[in-house]
Amino acid sequence: MKEFSKEVYLKWYEDMTMWRRFEDKCRSLYLKQKIRGFLHLYNGQEAIPAGFTHAMDLTKDSMITAYRCHIHPMAMGVDPKRIMAELCGKATGTSGGMGGSMHIFSKEHRFYGGHGIVGGQIPLGAGIAFADKYFDRKAVNICFFGDGAARQGSLHETFNMAMNWKLPVVFVVENNQYAMGTSVKRTANHEDIYKLGLGYEMPCLAVDAMDPEKVAEAAYEAIERARRGDGPTFIEARTYRYRGHSMSDAEPYRSKEEVAIHKNDDPMELVKHRILENGWATEAELETIDNKSRDFVEECIEFMENSPYPDPEKIYEYVYAQEDYPFLDKLENNN
Repeated sequence: MKEFSKEVYLKWYEDMTMWRRFEDKCRSLYLKQKIRGFLHLYNGQEAIPAGFTHAMDLTKDSMITAYRCHIHPMAMGVDPKRIMAELCGKATGTSGGMGGSMHIFSKEHRFYGGHGIVGGQIPLGAGIAFADKYFDRKAVNICFFGDGAARQGSLHETFNMAMNWKLPVVFVVENNQYAMGTSVKRTANHEDIYKLGLGYEMPCLAVDAMDPEKVAEAAYEAIERARRGDGPTFIEARTYRYRGHSMSDAEPYRSKEEVAIHKNDDPMELVKHRILENGWATEAELETIDNKSRDFVEECIEFMENSPYPDPEKIYEYVYAQEDYPFLDKLENNN
C-alpha cells in the first residue's frame, strides 16, 4: 500500500474539509428549498472514503453504497460540481437531474449508486463482483451499507453466495450507531456487527473509522485478499454521524452532550493534528487549504445555479430502454 506521506495527509485534509463544507452548504440549500426531497448528510464519517480510496485501485475497482452518497463519488473522482447540480435537479447533474440526492451515479468512475432501498445495494455489489470475476478484470467492488441495513435478510443471502463463489467484494457496514434513529444496542442481541461474517466463515473485523490510516490498512488487506481470488471480507467501520439521519430528523434518540463528546474524535481534526505534529504544514498553510475548499464549494453552487433544469420532454427517456414500450403508446393516445 502507498505510504501515509505528507502528500497523502495534505490531500486528505483538503478533501475532507471540502467534503464537510459541501455537506454544510447542502444543508443550507435544503433549507432554502433548492434541494428537495430527502437529504442525508455525511458529516463525521469522512475518514471512511478517504481511507478506502487510498487503498483502492481507482483505475478498475468500483464502489456502491446507500443513499448517504454525496461524498463517496467525490472520493472516486466524480466532479463535485456535477454532484451539486444533481442534488438540485439540474440537467448538468450526474444523472441529468433525474436522480437527486439519493441516486448519484457515475459509470465513468465506476460508482454505481446511491440506492434508496435499505440494503438493496448489498446483492448488487456482489453482482458487480461476480461480473468482475467472470470477465477476469482483477477488480474489486467495495459495497457500503449502514448498520440498519445489516439487519436485512438480503445480507445473509448475499454473504452466503459471495463466500461460496469467492467473489472479489469487500462488504463494509458504516456503523454510525443509530441507523435511522434506533440505537444498535436495541436492534439485536449483539453490538459487534462484524461478527455476522463468522456464520459464513468470512474474514471479518471492526475498525476505528474515525482514523483514515486505520481504515486504509484494513481496506488494503481486504482488497488484496479479494483481488487474489480468496473471496470477500466484512469490515465494520465504527463511525459517528454529527447530523441527523436526514434533514427531517429531530434527533430525540441522543443528547447534544453525546454528539459533543464524539466530536472530540473528529477525523478532520485528527488529520490536522498529525499534519502539524509532523511539521508537514503550518496553521497558516492549513488555513489556506480551508479557504480554497470554501471557494471551491461556492464554485459548485455557481455551476449549479447557472445550469438549466432538464427538458420536461425527457421525463421518460431514462425509464424505458425499449423505444416502442406499449405504455408510451397509450400515453400518446390519451393525449
